[in-house]
Amino acid sequence: MPLKDLPPDARPREKLLARGPGALSDAELLAILLRTGIQGKGVLQMAHELLQLKNDSNTGNEHLGHSGFGGIAGLLNATADDLKRVKGLGPAKRAEIVAVLELARRAMAQQLQERTVFADPQAIKHYLKLHLAARSYEVFAVIFLDAQNRLLCMEEMFRGTLTQTSVYPREVAVRALHHQASAVVLAHNHPSGSVQPSRADEALTQTLKAALALLDVRVLDHIIVGPGQALSMAETGLL
Repeated sequence: MPLKDLPPDARPREKLLARGPGALSDAELLAILLRTGIQGKGVLQMAHELLQLKNDSNTGNEHLGHSGFGGIAGLLNATADDLKRVKGLGPAKRAEIVAVLELARRAMAQQLQERTVFADPQAIKHYLKLHLAARSYEVFAVIFLDAQNRLLCMEEMFRGTLTQTSVYPREVAVRALHHQASAVVLAHNHPSGSVQPSRADEALTQTLKAALALLDVRVLDHIIVGPGQALSMAETGLL
């Protein structure tokens, strides 16, 4: 149904202004961002389809017309090239979606730069979920911190199947020295969805912890990220 045919209190923009953003579904919030649909498809229907389960990559569909990115996190972690394949998303809409995620990342980064990362333990998890949760491949990242445990930067250092032999302590150490970091938070994602650390994860953490200790750089945590969740090895006593 076109938005103009909905009762005023059911239209996403009016509903948000009257009741606040928390009253809206993901699809309604996305519809506000998209603003208009395409011929034969209203903006709310388009928003719902974009949030549906991901297409099977083997189907060969040219456009994601019948299924989308697997939720709001998946959509907002899509690249501009991913969005190009979606029928009805022109350059302006693609740019807005990518910009929203980048604003969220920068807002979280600013918070972590202005106060210690553990002043709000959930903040660093949110920050990492924005960066890593929707990746379809494994990524190992390092957050470099100053002497007050404030964010200096985050670097994605390794990609692919992560093992003790594919994550190189020497490269992590070189980047820590480059940033003059006093501490780091290690992070990687589990595309499978489970955030429980494997024995390999625990072994890798201890290897990096020992290597960086030689440089007087502390490993404060190793956070494992999955879709919609994150686990702190420090909080669970595994560090």
